[in-house]
Amino acid sequence: MTFPAPNAQESKPQLRKAMGYWDVMLFNIAAVLGPRWIAAAGHNGTSSISLWVLAAVFFFVPGALVINELSSRFPEEGGIYAWARDAFGPFHGFIAGWSYWIYTIFYFPGLLLASAAMCAYISSSHGDSLAQNQPFLLWVSVAMLVVAVLLNIIGLNIGKWLQNAGGIGTYVPLLILVVVAVVIYAHHGSVTHFTIANMMPTWNWDTVNFWSQIAFAFTGLELVSCMAEEVHDARRTLPRAVFGAGALIAVMYIAGTFAVLSLAPAGDIDPKSGVFHAIGLGTATLKIGFIGVIAAILVTAGNAGGVGTTVAGVARVPFQVGIDRYLPAAFGKIHPRWKTPYISILVQAVLSAVVLLLSQIKNHGVMAAYQVLVDAAIILYFIPFLYMFAAVIKLARRADRRENTHAVLVPGGMAGVWICGIVGFLVVLLGIVLSFVPPGGTDVKVFLVDVICGTAGSVLIGLVLYWRGARTQRLQGREMNG
Repeated sequence: MTFPAPNAQESKPQLRKAMGYWDVMLFNIAAVLGPRWIAAAGHNGTSSISLWVLAAVFFFVPGALVINELSSRFPEEGGIYAWARDAFGPFHGFIAGWSYWIYTIFYFPGLLLASAAMCAYISSSHGDSLAQNQPFLLWVSVAMLVVAVLLNIIGLNIGKWLQNAGGIGTYVPLLILVVVAVVIYAHHGSVTHFTIANMMPTWNWDTVNFWSQIAFAFTGLELVSCMAEEVHDARRTLPRAVFGAGALIAVMYIAGTFAVLSLAPAGDIDPKSGVFHAIGLGTATLKIGFIGVIAAILVTAGNAGGVGTTVAGVARVPFQVGIDRYLPAAFGKIHPRWKTPYISILVQAVLSAVVLLLSQIKNHGVMAAYQVLVDAAIILYFIPFLYMFAAVIKLARRADRRENTHAVLVPGGMAGVWICGIVGFLVVLLGIVLSFVPPGGTDVKVFLVDVICGTAGSVLIGLVLYWRGARTQRLQGREMNG
């Protein structure tokens, strides 16, 4: 089956500029801030506090500066794909864009499972048991995916309200967690003893896999750059929203981890839904259990928004690659009524649903399946970040960096660009390596086979599609010249 080949001139002008500053800032919070990462940090123990600080200094800050420079210099639909393509050529651009898109096939199932587990705490009396119930997690995950996909196909002017609700619904429950923890600490103290020594990083083969998750938890600020041509005054709006959201996110990760550990010991914290176990303990102690239910309802909206932001942002990458002819032309199609890249969104959702079902059918347990999905997503997602940090160095030589008065540049001139690029690149590379280290309590052989086959197979499929697209372009070029 063939589709008419859309092009940038025909498709991209149809996109609507639907997002303003507050839309983008709340989008960033929904895309980056995740209660499940605070739960995972709590499960890892007090050493997570210093890991948050290190990740913020050596990854989050350099990443935000690089994203601000590239998005303000090149506010083009496709974001990280377009930056890699402009810096290193079509092949490397495709690998960056493909990896950035295909990671969602593993990321969505993991995010949805964690979201469904948190949603279980709406039932305050059965939350802990429902959070481990496989059929419940599966059906709630599918329902959340369907809602996010439908709203984003209808259009950003509608779908952005899901993202806005996601930002608010993510941040407010975590504020509730922190306030509850502070009140209980003032009256009863903390169940975890915090010292400078026990908050320092510790090398442990059972938990070192978590280190890459800390860096991964800070990713997502680049996501809205994929939709730059749908943002009002993107050159000014994107950098301002990155700085605003970035500060709120970094503070909440650290404060949230302190709060969780002050309410529950590390060994009792589930890495998917531990935030709401802690809120439940705290609100029960204060005899305000209804607050925990409200928090669970809010975070259900927040997690749906988190899914929505990723659906909305990442779907723009194969849309752009489809326009550039390396993926089937259908990926570049715009819905005639709602003006969204609907084919890209639908393919993304269907493949994610398949991986979600397969991860549960294999029946290695909810936790093992979740861990494989998280690590496969991290490895694939970090590949385009290697390109991004290298691209900012390569593209810094271009004349527009000096001439573009609207650009928000990395401070420190070329030295600042090199420092941010190299530090970010090395942190990402370390994160990829550590993601192959099996966490404690998992079957090492099964874990490695699943992660390696999932990531290598995904990249190989992309290479086949690229070679197919490049061959088609060469043949078309010969026909035009012949």
